[in-house]
Amino acid sequence: MLKIEGLTKIYDNNKKAVDSLSLEIKDGEIFGFIGPNGAGKTTTIKSIVGLISFDSGKIYVNEMNIKEQPLEVKKIIAYIPDNPDIYETLTGIQFLNFIADIYGIDKEKRNQEIAKYSKLFEITSNLGDLISSYSHGMKQKLVLISAFMRHPKLLILDEPFVGLDPKASFIVKELMKEMCKEGTSVFFSTHVLEVAEKLCDKVGIISKGKLVTCGSMEEVKGNQSLEEVFLEIASKDGE
Repeated sequence: MLKIEGLTKIYDNNKKAVDSLSLEIKDGEIFGFIGPNGAGKTTTIKSIVGLISFDSGKIYVNEMNIKEQPLEVKKIIAYIPDNPDIYETLTGIQFLNFIADIYGIDKEKRNQEIAKYSKLFEITSNLGDLISSYSHGMKQKLVLISAFMRHPKLLILDEPFVGLDPKASFIVKELMKEMCKEGTSVFFSTHVLEVAEKLCDKVGIISKGKLVTCGSMEEVKGNQSLEEVFLEIASKDGE
């Protein structure tokens, strides 16, 4: 579903934010992308979804090159940033209908999906309110609903559990599992290592722009915990 070959991104200060990164995620897999702050996680994610350009390498989504077929790729992916920046002058329901219009979801289907997910996340009564009145957690729930209701082929999330209460975090994890059973692939970054260890089929650890290790959870952590592996890598960064 997602294949990255030699991705490199260099910023104006000649710093390689991402350095020759390659990885692959198959249909129905949950991939955890972890690393210290500034390691290159968000740069990688923004490159995948087409928000920033990159200097070299190739990215394929469902065998489509994102530089050659950007619109086709964006039709089948959903991206949730770590800090949702959405139209605050709209109400919650107006925003969800706006997203549904963009992706051509018919009225009956969208109404079913909105009702289902807003009930799960317990914001049904808030959908008529302006988004400007929402807390960070409510905005996060709203954008999650806008993604889940589309049933994308590839779901990409940058720190999805930040700002969510424990119940909402549990719901997100369960929905991620359900979507993967339907064939959706999930790529997400997180600092919550316990969640990654329990949830992911595969994991990649990035440090200073380079992918240090990548594979199944058992291959990466061996007899250690994921936290122990991460801390070893982080300590080497500080040397």
